[in-house]
Amino acid sequence: MGLAKKVKMLLAARGMTAKDLAEKLGVTGQTVTAKLRRDNLSEEDLHKIAQACDATFEGVFTLNDTGKEI
Repeated sequence: MGLAKKVKMLLAARGMTAKDLAEKLGVTGQTVTAKLRRDNLSEEDLHKIAQACDATFEGVFTLNDTGKEI
């Protein structure tokens, strides 16, 4: 599942629209919609989105054989 889909699920869980998110981030709705449409989200974007939605984003790689997180 792409990160844009996860962001859309987060917005739905919070009862928010892309426009609501854009207002909290201080950007235009068009900017948010374009990033979601292209699934073009940086890790910084994801942390800001999480903060705006009172959530936590944890982007980690976990090695399956050792459980080590990178």
